[in-house]
Amino acid sequence: MSDTFKAILISRDEDKKQSVDVVDMTDADLMEGNVTVAVDATTVNYKDGLAISGRSPVVRRWPMIPGIDFAGTVLSSDDPAWHKGDAVVLNGWGVGETHYGAYAGHARVSGEWLVPLPDGLNAMDAMAVGTAGYTAMLCIMALERHGISPDRGPVLVTGAAGGVGSVAVSILSKLGYHVVASTGRTSEEAYLRGLGAAEVIDRSELSEPGRPMGKERWAAAVDAVGSHTLANALAMTAYGGAVAACGLAQGLDLPGSVAPFILRGVSLLGVDSVMAPKELRLEAWSRISEDLDAAKLAALSRTIGFDDIVGAATDIVDGNIRGRVVVGM
Repeated sequence: MSDTFKAILISRDEDKKQSVDVVDMTDADLMEGNVTVAVDATTVNYKDGLAISGRSPVVRRWPMIPGIDFAGTVLSSDDPAWHKGDAVVLNGWGVGETHYGAYAGHARVSGEWLVPLPDGLNAMDAMAVGTAGYTAMLCIMALERHGISPDRGPVLVTGAAGGVGSVAVSILSKLGYHVVASTGRTSEEAYLRGLGAAEVIDRSELSEPGRPMGKERWAAAVDAVGSHTLANALAMTAYGGAVAACGLAQGLDLPGSVAPFILRGVSLLGVDSVMAPKELRLEAWSRISEDLDAAKLAALSRTIGFDDIVGAATDIVDGNIRGRVVVGM
């Protein structure tokens, strides 16, 4: 009989009441895939918090093992690209939503979903970056493709004390940008300045209904918040600038106007990390290994154990987590 391992399993009854349990599983219980991986490290993302808390319909197959990303070691492979002992990273592809995810000792997935662990990073480092940090890098790459560079002016980062925001602040500052960090937790100002923020503003400046256009304050923005915050970020973006949008912490809506687009030529760049093509993933992880300062990565992350995942999931949705939470498996 296969060795057993622990997993967090989310289930739902006929009345759609959700339950979260820790269960014992074997490889025979896993879903289809051609590569089986021992999960060495994972993390708690905002989406994982929504899945475990049931506060948003993230899970689309029941029951489900949550956890949208992991770093691990290949145990067996029917994919010629991967061999036993390979160190790999996975982000997205519906893992933790429609396919059993990272909160288990083993995961079986498609080899197409995996990328090699970047040189210079171990499994815990990779999950200190995690999907949040990888998404932040995709946002920065999108801004660069649009022609944004440090000499264009400041870059706003919303939700700056969160996972995406913390990594975005750190990378942007290392690349030479003047970073304006927006946060609802002004007590985190020292933390954000330590990551490289040049200015820290209260999110109340952006989170309420605003004017169709405001004073030009930044050349670009990375937004993980949505709703009024995104609308106001757009309204205060300088002529020809761009906002990379990747999140919805405040809401799914966009209560703004077309004014910034048609009067200032501002661009809204949508950034999706879940289904991003492999070439983009490889580029993002390569850039992370080069452009994210190791000391800052340590400063923006903390480590918990498997037994602490459920509590951390609640905390992240409640806004009580700063930076990144790494799970040592």
